[in-house]
Amino acid sequence: MKEKTQRYEALVRALHADVYRYAYWLTNNKATAEDIVQETFLRAWRALDSLQDEKAAKSWLITILRRENARRFERKQFDLVDIDDVSVSVSSADCHDNDTEIRQLRRAMAKLEEDYREPLVLQILFGFSGDEIAQQLDLNKNTVMTRLFRARAQLKEALAPSQPERGRQNG
Repeated sequence: MKEKTQRYEALVRALHADVYRYAYWLTNNKATAEDIVQETFLRAWRALDSLQDEKAAKSWLITILRRENARRFERKQFDLVDIDDVSVSVSSADCHDNDTEIRQLRRAMAKLEEDYREPLVLQILFGFSGDEIAQQLDLNKNTVMTRLFRARAQLKEALAPSQPERGRQNG
């Protein structure tokens, strides 16, 4: 039991930040990301004996996290809000160019179809290779590379200054 505890603690120390960063990217909410990460590591503890290759730990945890995130939507009850009751406030911190660019990029990425967005996030946030993403998403490497190419092209198109005859040529 002591060996399992040490192995688990080493896993958490080494990968917690990466797992949390991915959870936050998926949820865009600190509290929800923390909850999903906690559930991910709880499930990892329970299944730690099934992890044979320590080199695959990151992919293993990301898979668990993706499933936890999916479970969140299975049981989620959406609250409906009357649009007239919602007020929008803008703080001075939100007006910085850098923040604006990040929000634009985030919005553009959120608009990508999930088939394109997910491989791109795995590559950008985690630096996974095409092979690793293919394994993670259970896809052919060529499919992953095509999706990454199309995702980047769609982002470039979405973030480019408006052009009169701009159309969705990629995807």
